[in-house]
Amino acid sequence: MAAKPASADGVSTRPLLDKLGVKPGSKVAIVNLDDPGFIRQVKERTADVVTRKPRSKVDLVFMGADDATDLERLREVKEWIEPNGAVWVVRAKGGRGPLRDTDLIGAGLAAGLVDNKIASFSDTHGAMRFVYRLRDRPK
Repeated sequence: MAAKPASADGVSTRPLLDKLGVKPGSKVAIVNLDDPGFIRQVKERTADVVTRKPRSKVDLVFMGADDATDLERLREVKEWIEPNGAVWVVRAKGGRGPLRDTDLIGAGLAAGLVDNKIASFSDTHGAMRFVYRLRDRPK
């Protein structure tokens, strides 16, 4: 396996959309995430992007979360994804917000999802990916 590109300080230099799994042709829904630059990048990579509840299943949902109440929405948005799709929850990093990794993980489990990846979304925000367990994936 080839090494992942990294800068001199060890930080990945892969483009954000590659880290998040946004491929050309991906179906994407973005909700509660006020980041015009990110939305523009996603729309440059794939034309199938909505900023509300999608009419049909999508590959990826990017959901902003500021507090525990926002995390309750995981139960709803998991219904939006394809069986092998993912929900990325974007929230403030470190001490910038009230949400900790354990809050996200607990909310995911309560919604029937498991976390399987984290990524730095920006200087101020991180993202955690949630998916269906293999045994729980809708047929």
